[in-house]
Amino acid sequence: MSKNNKSEEIYKQARKVIIGGVSRNTIFRKPHPHYANTANGCYITDVEGNVRTDFANNMAALIHGHSYPPVINAVAEQLQKGTAYTLASEIEVAFAQLLTERVKGLERIRFVNSGTEAVMAMIKASRAYTGRSKIAKAEGTYHGTYDFAEVSQTSNPSNWGDIDSPTSVALAHGTPNAVIDNVIVFPYNDIERTIAILDKQADQIACVLIDPVPHRVGLIPGKSEFIEAIYSWTRKNGALLVFDEVITLRVNYGGAQENYSVKPDLTAMGKIIGGGFPVGAVAGRADVMKVFDPHQRKILFPHSGTFSANPITMTAGYKAMEFFDSEAVQKLNALTQKAINQIHEVIKLVDVPVSITGAGSMFRMHLRSTPPNTYRETYQTKEVNDVIKELLDFMYCKENILMINTFSCMLSTVMTQKEIDKLTEGLLNAFKALKPKIEELYN
Repeated sequence: MSKNNKSEEIYKQARKVIIGGVSRNTIFRKPHPHYANTANGCYITDVEGNVRTDFANNMAALIHGHSYPPVINAVAEQLQKGTAYTLASEIEVAFAQLLTERVKGLERIRFVNSGTEAVMAMIKASRAYTGRSKIAKAEGTYHGTYDFAEVSQTSNPSNWGDIDSPTSVALAHGTPNAVIDNVIVFPYNDIERTIAILDKQADQIACVLIDPVPHRVGLIPGKSEFIEAIYSWTRKNGALLVFDEVITLRVNYGGAQENYSVKPDLTAMGKIIGGGFPVGAVAGRADVMKVFDPHQRKILFPHSGTFSANPITMTAGYKAMEFFDSEAVQKLNALTQKAINQIHEVIKLVDVPVSITGAGSMFRMHLRSTPPNTYRETYQTKEVNDVIKELLDFMYCKENILMINTFSCMLSTVMTQKEIDKLTEGLLNAFKALKPKIEELYN
């Protein structure tokens, strides 16, 4: 097997045993995915020897980049003591203390194994606490792969219905109608329409699920007045306000919820709290979290998981979050803002219709001169998606820069001005090369 086509050969073997050749569609690319060999800091080297700067950070999960020494050293020590037990571990308690002290309003916590599982547990806990079955979520938001959470995740002009009453659209073929019937969809950041939609089924809604900076909606922060209006509605109608902070916990030291005067009843977390290992957590008000409590005569939500709170993940997560302290958060956010400012200069220089949205240490670029305000404005046609794919391929193949497939970047603390300059220089070249195709979208 020659070095130049090693990924192709590996993929041929993969297709014989893994359906589609991959276990996660986000890494699929034609004619074949590339395979990592080593990764350190903010650089990944593939099996062909190509070195790329990583602005994806495993879909926003690696807050300190790859092979972060404090995490690696702590995990190596724990490996000698065991990887998982049918016993509790002390590090789970220490990590729970760290997170509940860090984020105001997290009175109790329970660990799981992924962001999807955290959102799933949060929704089920909301149902158990309220005794209601329906949930409400924003159109276009991604909350993992739980069937209720993925409703209207990819709705489009052919099926999304009237903006005053968005249609609940299943993602996976064969999703039961009962799932669709129990999910109410509303337009993000639109107070008047959202309240009108919620009011119609007020006595049936267990929770209103909010991502405070929803990636798929355009990486647009929730407006304070919108979040406050939803909070007030839930107080009035006996529902819970629950936040999906699986991605957005990185926005501030205390998560994106730090930006608001009101706090969610429950919060789902994941990604950066795992230190590079699979993780999830659901946390919030003690009285709501009581549905999990095995001390109760009747446990409203019996819950367990073989690898939940395993000491490897707890150790890695503790170290990752310990080093992502207030100073590190501020420094990373400032570096991200510098990157955005430099990209704005590139956009002006090349004179292309591109805008940027985001918060904290993450941002997304849109092929339009003004930033979108809604999911329906963020929605991209096939023609737009094709140009974005070309831009991403240009950055990946010619500039050796890896980005998230929505034309987004999620930064890590190990990045410096050197990597920011590399990113902006790469985008300058990409925008110049594809300017005719970008402009053609609007002719």
